[in-house]
Amino acid sequence: MKTMSRLIYVEVAYAVALVTLGFISLFLFFDVVAEIQSVGRHATQGYSLLKAMLYVALLLPTHLYELLPITVLIGTIFVMARLAQSSEFTILRTSGLGPWRALRTMLWIGVVFAVITFVLGDYVSPASDRTAQLLKAQFTGRITDVQTGAWLKDRQAQSQFSVNVKTISSDSQLQGIRIFELDSHGFVKSTLQAQSAEVNMDGSWTLNQVQRTDFPDGKNQTLAVVRSEKSSMLWPNLISAEMVSAALLKPERMSTLDLFRYIQHLNANEQSAQKFEIVFWKKVFYPLSCLVMVVLALPFAYLHFRSGSIATFVFGGVVAGISFFLMNNMFGYMGSLHNWLPWLAAALPGLIYTAISLTAFGWLVLRR
Repeated sequence: MKTMSRLIYVEVAYAVALVTLGFISLFLFFDVVAEIQSVGRHATQGYSLLKAMLYVALLLPTHLYELLPITVLIGTIFVMARLAQSSEFTILRTSGLGPWRALRTMLWIGVVFAVITFVLGDYVSPASDRTAQLLKAQFTGRITDVQTGAWLKDRQAQSQFSVNVKTISSDSQLQGIRIFELDSHGFVKSTLQAQSAEVNMDGSWTLNQVQRTDFPDGKNQTLAVVRSEKSSMLWPNLISAEMVSAALLKPERMSTLDLFRYIQHLNANEQSAQKFEIVFWKKVFYPLSCLVMVVLALPFAYLHFRSGSIATFVFGGVVAGISFFLMNNMFGYMGSLHNWLPWLAAALPGLIYTAISLTAFGWLVLRR
């Protein structure tokens, strides 16, 4: 049994690596073409072709994370179909590799790929993607995907604050800060405008070039508006740099733990967290899709192939993998639009493909 399992493990690992290399090469080509245009736009700022290639290389972990379940499906289908065509899988079956043992073997392969996907998506990809954005921001001048900047809220003992951050600079400074302080009745007590801010280790912000405006109490309209300026000031709050990045950039670029903390912050400040909750659950369930893919590929080993028919089934695997990727994105948008339960919107694609794979396994393997 160890020899048979080792044979399947090596064949699947080799096929998945080969398919992943092919897809990554395609993505690299498109990224390089896009960055060549950026080199032309920002050449005067020092954005050279070498730095563009480094930027593209830093995006590789993100592409790997997105592609791995698809390449696992295609590579595993190819191996199972090839073993069936050459009658090697028939020999394995007559040697004691029953359906449940084969399923258990495939699940172990899926667990390995699921762990790799989790590590890529939760540790490697967020760090490399942030490094890539900071590298490019040295020449484009800012990091943001939102034209109006990020809007956040923070509750404190006597007041609540609405905060707008326009961009993040290449040295991780927050720029274009506007802070509106509201009292318990919703009246504006004061405003702060700062050119930049640094997030300190204790969570507070050091605001630079600050303009403060204090408004009269809502019950007493006779007092004057007081304006003052400071070169710097300390503003205590609970808004971390990762929260600002989540609001300015795509939440998919955050780790699962950072997303969870940001969702807790939004809920504590009575802000809508539906979009981020869906992304959080997608990141939780996405590595598990590797398990679904290997189970979906197993029934191909029990089919009878003619010469040359493997290509058709491999093409079917490509279509199935792409459809899973599209469905995963589609259900995320539908969940946000129709206010579905976040975990359900994230889990539905995996549940649908699990049902398909188990049905195929039951029909082709157990019943027949």
